[in-house]
Amino acid sequence: MTVTPVYHVSSTSTGGGRDSEVVSESGRIDLVLAPPVEMGGNGEGSNPEELFSAGYAACFMGALRHVAKSKGATLTDATSVKVNIGIGSDDADGGFGLTADIEVYLPGLDTAEAAELAQAAHAFCPYSKATRGNIASTVTSRV
Repeated sequence: MTVTPVYHVSSTSTGGGRDSEVVSESGRIDLVLAPPVEMGGNGEGSNPEELFSAGYAACFMGALRHVAKSKGATLTDATSVKVNIGIGSDDADGGFGLTADIEVYLPGLDTAEAAELAQAAHAFCPYSKATRGNIASTVTSRV
């Protein structure tokens, strides 16, 4: 696959990684990070999984709108995408691994059309392409 980027962005993490600060080059993101309570932290900051779920949800919504338009489907303002990111032990290597569960809400469409659009968006979304085969993921749709 060949990609010709039209946009570049960078962010820098300093400190202890999960217990640190992350700042984007533009300055629009400037966050204190802290491990969640479930991973032994104080939970008083954001974390990489939270940031990943936000980016993935926004990217998937863009892909969903693109494929809906290309198929002549009309999405309402109530359409939403929720991405649940999980992190836990990876039994294969003793490290950590991620899961992604994508929930697509498509009010006003029939069940079959909603499922078709959700799967088409999953095939088109750059985040889905980047993670395909690398993390366990599910895509569900509801109307």
